[in-house]
Amino acid sequence: MGTYQVKTTRNGSGFVFNLKAPNGQVIATSEVYNTLESCKKGINSVSVNAPIANLEDQTVPGFKVETNPKFELYTDKAGEFRFRLKARNGQIIAVSEGYSAMAGCLNGVESVRKNAVDPEIKIEE
Repeated sequence: MGTYQVKTTRNGSGFVFNLKAPNGQVIATSEVYNTLESCKKGINSVSVNAPIANLEDQTVPGFKVETNPKFELYTDKAGEFRFRLKARNGQIIAVSEGYSAMAGCLNGVESVRKNAVDPEIKIEE
């Protein structure tokens, strides 16, 4: 079971969450939310969408565009593999760290799918 760690931003202007695997590693990060309530709604959206999300591999030329919700796999400017999870409405609700290999990125997606459902939520003050 994963854990959502909610904390205020460094400048105190909002809230973000990290989804952590049971080993404590951060496997996905949220955008900045204005209120704690909207951050909790973001957590719910990840919990609902991650297990059923399609997989769209944008690293392959001529990739098939999938419908939302979906995990989009892509390479960043540094050449690392990353994913972003989009909700049904197309909004990005979680992003990953950079991975040096596609296999690691795919493992990250599967970890989010597994750990996003029914997690513990910890709110840091």
